[in-house]
Amino acid sequence: MRVVAALSGGVDSAVAAARAVDAGHEVVGVHLALSRHPQAHRTGSRGCCTLDDARDARRVADLLGIPFYVWDLAEEFQEEVVGDFLAEYAAGRTPNPCLRCNERIKFAAVLDRAVALGFDAVCTGHYAVVEDEPALGRVLRRGADPAKDQSYVLGVLTPAQLARSLFPLGRSLKSQVRAEASARGLLVADKPDSHDLCFIPDGDTAGFLGRALGSADGPIVDADGVQVGRHQGAWAYTVGQRRGLHLDRPAADGRPRFVLSVEPAAHRVVVGPREALAVDRIRGGRPRWCGPAPEGRFDCLAQVRAHGEAGAARAELTRDGLEVALAEPMIGVAPGQAVVLYAGDRVVGSATIVGAARAADAD
Repeated sequence: MRVVAALSGGVDSAVAAARAVDAGHEVVGVHLALSRHPQAHRTGSRGCCTLDDARDARRVADLLGIPFYVWDLAEEFQEEVVGDFLAEYAAGRTPNPCLRCNERIKFAAVLDRAVALGFDAVCTGHYAVVEDEPALGRVLRRGADPAKDQSYVLGVLTPAQLARSLFPLGRSLKSQVRAEASARGLLVADKPDSHDLCFIPDGDTAGFLGRALGSADGPIVDADGVQVGRHQGAWAYTVGQRRGLHLDRPAADGRPRFVLSVEPAAHRVVVGPREALAVDRIRGGRPRWCGPAPEGRFDCLAQVRAHGEAGAARAELTRDGLEVALAEPMIGVAPGQAVVLYAGDRVVGSATIVGAARAADAD
């Protein structure tokens, strides 16, 4: 196959590309320029789109003996990922920009361009497994390394996209990948993983949001509507948050309080006890399926964070999207996040969370 290997400049994409070459594919390395004004140097594990990263990606391609190109997708990234990130926070929701980047950039813009240029597939360093099943076709499964599994952020991929996706690291542990990179002589073998949002390289998300969205003073209230503090912007808070609330008065029982909801129209943040965060019903919008769309009600596992626990659930398609009933309550489910559904280790699909509640409250 003719394969585009997305080279970020990190160890995972480097080893994935090397394995694609070993498999006999005709591989071309591509580095995605996603920042309008990239920093010259990477600092620790912050970000992944610096000029240093581009140079590292080129060195990998040179060592592997494959052609190398830089694709400028900064405008698409700004609109589809950064713009969406800001709009979601402004609306009081908590987005997952990595999931959105996979959906709209890496496996939409990049894959579409690759296919238009005559390539058969895109290869990335994601820790997930794609394989063919007779009854289901191409399916997506969890990666073998529980600590690195990235199936959650790939839960937006369609069967057509999975059919053109290669994840050579899916059955490997991270330690094995680093050891292989060292044995191959790849200079990125010991390079730190990126843990922060690539478009906020200093890690100051609140500062980034403040500069983009401005300040809007408002009250922080408890569940009874009593003001217990003030904030400079409701966008700085997310459901389940405990730290950085700066409340003026402690709770009567002395227990810590958490953000229960964010109401941007009223510039209001509501706080309360941890148990008030427990929900056992999730409403999801814009469902996407990684295989055949399920019908009616079906049992599954539901996961609401990239590295969170998946809990037993029963899901049902509705006219407006998806209803998920959890067997056990979950804490801190925030609108804007994704609920990803699994059948064992296979990803069934995902939906964007639009609401959550306790069944007892609805009765």
